[in-house]
Amino acid sequence: MPTKKKLSFEEQLAQVETLIGRMEQGGLPLEETLKDYEQGMAMLTAMEKELASATQRLTALRQAADGTETEEPLQLTDLVDAEV
Repeated sequence: MPTKKKLSFEEQLAQVETLIGRMEQGGLPLEETLKDYEQGMAMLTAMEKELASATQRLTALRQAADGTETEEPLQLTDLVDAEV
């Protein structure tokens, strides 16, 4: 049995958007709609965990870079300032 390839965050997002589009169009049998909903919710849960992990990594990298022990989430303005 082939192993399932782990989808990237972007691939998961595209699949969730496809599922939402199918459900918004209507016309699907109830069972298929429920299956799509459950699949989409499972993917969104996995994506939320991935984002939380990325946020922790960004915070930890920031701490390591400046040598302090304060926990500060990375702000959008920090990214803009870094590009200047």
